[in-house]
Amino acid sequence: MIKSLVPYLVRKYIRFDKSQPFISISAILAYLGVSIGLMVLIIAMAIMNGTSKEFEEKISTMSYPITILPSATGVLDDRMLNALKKRFPNFVYSPYLNTQAITKKNGKMSGVVVFGVDFKSEAQINPIVGKAYKNLKLKKFDAIIGANIASNFDINKNDKITLIFTEATPGGFSMMPTMKRFKVVNSFKSGMQAYDSAYVYTTLYALSKIVKVPYHTYHGIHISTPNPLEDIKKIRRILPIGFSAIGWWQQNGNLFSAMAVEKKALFLVLMLIILVASLNIISSLLMTVMNRRKEIALLLSLGATRSQIKKAFFYLGSLIGGAGVITGSFLGLLGIYILRHFDIITLPADVYGTSKLPLDLSTTDFISTIVGAVLIVLASSYYPAKKATEVDILTTLRNE
Repeated sequence: MIKSLVPYLVRKYIRFDKSQPFISISAILAYLGVSIGLMVLIIAMAIMNGTSKEFEEKISTMSYPITILPSATGVLDDRMLNALKKRFPNFVYSPYLNTQAITKKNGKMSGVVVFGVDFKSEAQINPIVGKAYKNLKLKKFDAIIGANIASNFDINKNDKITLIFTEATPGGFSMMPTMKRFKVVNSFKSGMQAYDSAYVYTTLYALSKIVKVPYHTYHGIHISTPNPLEDIKKIRRILPIGFSAIGWWQQNGNLFSAMAVEKKALFLVLMLIILVASLNIISSLLMTVMNRRKEIALLLSLGATRSQIKKAFFYLGSLIGGAGVITGSFLGLLGIYILRHFDIITLPADVYGTSKLPLDLSTTDFISTIVGAVLIVLASSYYPAKKATEVDILTTLRNE
């Protein structure tokens, strides 16, 4: 009898109490609050994680995993490139030149960044440019431009575009900026407006002539590796003085630091929803304790231990909150599945690069969310359970 007291009390108090319906309604609201709060939190974490990975994928592609740069006195040429290829044959390399220019057509002007690349090498390291380059045979002064540049300047395939470079050339009694017309053979679309509005790719030969550097001498080398975070350390160890290696995460560190802080802040804010919902668990259990004071005192006088009473109310609160956690987890995963497979929410593709809502719930985020919710539920159940054991037997039985 005594051993089965705890489950008996849990079953009895969990039932809908017609004499005190507000207590049961409070428990139901606590269950719904935990469920909805956890569902929202899981979906929000999936959206934040998916958005972060979407930006990371696009930025890492156009910013390149690792970049080798020379110092003011260093010279980056084929000797360095061949030395790197010999030491790390499994990496993919794309040497480049770059400079700034002004795009001009029909009176419209805009600043751009011009890259001179070996398109065969670039296609292996940059899938966006590789897609635009596919099946093309480029001549020396052909160019591939960003989709937004083509749209803003109304440039079609095989049109000519004039680029005005900062490099000056002698012209009469003064220095004139270098101007060169390029044939646009295609455009690329990365999904990132900053790149699609500002990047132009041409051949190494063309840009070497414009920036006046010897052919096979480069401003940098882009490198793609299986594990950039670890491989950059290997590269740095063999680089001579006067050269440096920079990872894409270093070039965009502020953006991803801000996104990480935003994700943590959102997690804490949404966890407060579960915390507020758990207050209903406390109020529901406290009202149950107050309503059952005489019954608790009678049970204690008949031999029930305070530990059993404490366990009964603790299990009761855990059951209400635990059911909410299970339901919320199911609803959250169901919501992610629905949003992923049905176009309920669409995004402007020209801004985000995709029309689908990016969703990616990591195992770490899911476990952290569940653990946080469970701890809040357990903490909310403990206080009312402890108060239940503080019932004064004599005073309660005498007065009630």
